[in-house]
Formats: sequence, C-alpha cells, structure tokens
Amino acid sequence: MKHYILYNPLAGHGHTDETLASLKSCLKGETVELNVTDPEGYTKVLEAIDPDDDIIISGGDGTINNFINNMDPDAIENDVYYYASGSGNDFLHDIEGEKEGAPIKINKYIKNLPTVTVKGRTYRFINGIGYGIDGYCCEVGDRLKAKGKNVDYTMIAIGGLLGKYKPRNAKVTVDGKNYEFNKVWIAPTMLGRFYGGGMMATPGQDRLGDGLLSFICFYGSNKFRTLTIFPSIFKGEHVKQTKYVEVIKGKSFTVSFDKPCSLQVDGETILDVTSYTVNR
Repeated sequence: MKHYILYNPLAGHGHTDETLASLKSCLKGETVELNVTDPEGYTKVLEAIDPDDDIIISGGDGTINNFINNMDPDAIENDVYYYASGSGNDFLHDIEGEKEGAPIKINKYIKNLPTVTVKGRTYRFINGIGYGIDGYCCEVGDRLKAKGKNVDYTMIAIGGLLGKYKPRNAKVTVDGKNYEFNKVWIAPTMLGRFYGGGMMATPGQDRLGDGLLSFICFYGSNKFRTLTIFPSIFKGEHVKQTKYVEVIKGKSFTVSFDKPCSLQVDGETILDVTSYTVNR
C-alpha cells in the first residue's frame, strides 16, 4: 500500500517541509509526494494507482479545490484523506476537524459537489462562492501577496466597508423564483457554513443534509450600519438582522450584479464578474 500525498508548496505560509515531515511521521508504508501546481502530472499518476492505495490532500481549501477540479471525485474509489495545513481551513471548521491532526477521510464530502459557472467556465466547489466585498477582499489580498506583503482580510474588509468597495444591485433567481436586492454587500452561495477564513456566512447550512445550498444576501444598509453588523458574521449572528440579511435555500441559483465585481471560489479569485450560476 502506498500513500499518495498531494501538497501545495504555497499553502500554510510556505512551511511545506515541516508539514510533510509531520504528516509522514504518522503514516505507515511508502509515501509518494505530488505537487498540485502540476495538475497534469499528478492526475496521470493518480489515475493509475492501485485500489488499495490512498490519497492524502495536504493543504488548505485551495488545495482541495485544486483536487476536485482536476479529478472527478464521483469516480474515485480509493480512500481520500485530508490533512489540514492551510491558513484559512474553512472546510476543516465546517466538519469540526483539527488542524494538523490525524488525516480525516473525506470521500463522503467530495461526492455530488455543486458547480459554479462563471465567465464561460464551470468549477466544482467545496465551501462556497463569494461575490461582493468577499470577492473584493480576495482580489486585494492577492495583490498584497504578489508584493510579498502580509494579508489581513479583516482590515481589507473594513477598508472596503468604509468606501473602497461600492455595493451593487443584484438580480437573483433561485429554483425559478426571481428576487431583486439593492445595495448588495455580499451575495454568496454556500455548500458549507464557513468561508473567508472563519466567517460563518450560513450558520444553518448542512453540507450532508437535505441536498440544498444556501444563498445569502446582505443588502440595503448604509456603510456605517454595515460596519456595525459585519463583525457578527464570524459567529453567524448576522442572519438575525432580517431587515438587511436574507437567506434562501435551493439547488439552482443565478446571481447578476449591475456592475462587475470580483468573485472567489473556495478562495480562488476571478476578476470582473457580472454574474454566476450555481447548480447541484
């Protein structure tokens, strides 16, 4: 039996060597390390492994997203494990796992995943789609990382709420029913409860429950009231502000903004998006 370890050298602030050494110390048998930044290479290897071999994803949400979009998770028969070593770890929070604890078997979590279609491409996702100030935060964070600077998403969000991000108007269709929202701050569709490094966007969402997804819209408030409400998202208490927050459950979602905005899929940023469609 072999353990095929998928790792991202950029996950966990670059502490790859220490992470891999810690992981391998709790494994028995031969290990094979595969870099997810070479998707063509690792997919060819994994398509030819023995039935008794297992796959261990070592990294964060972005590493899982890389795997589920370069492999067909519904066709995988090998055991797949997750060793959380990223910086955000929203998936880990949602399944109540422990960072750098024993690898967790995740086959049941990667089956029947929803997809998002944006700018002509379709992606699977494990946590959720962020559209609005959350996408803006990822865009700014990417620019700072490219310059070698530290990223504080909370401070980026505060700057956005104070004027750097301009709210949009949105048209939303959920399972054929139409909605309109003005002055939209966030408009994500979620499979899990968490995104953005610990924000509990949809506290009532259950990824293994009724098969439905949750769309949440935070809208209508001025920037100062928004700044007052926004911190409560970390505990999921923002949903109590029903005058400004609406949660809609369903299986098919189309969200359109009147002006382009950045969007993030499990933390991976897509720029200048006017609409997205999610299906499960």
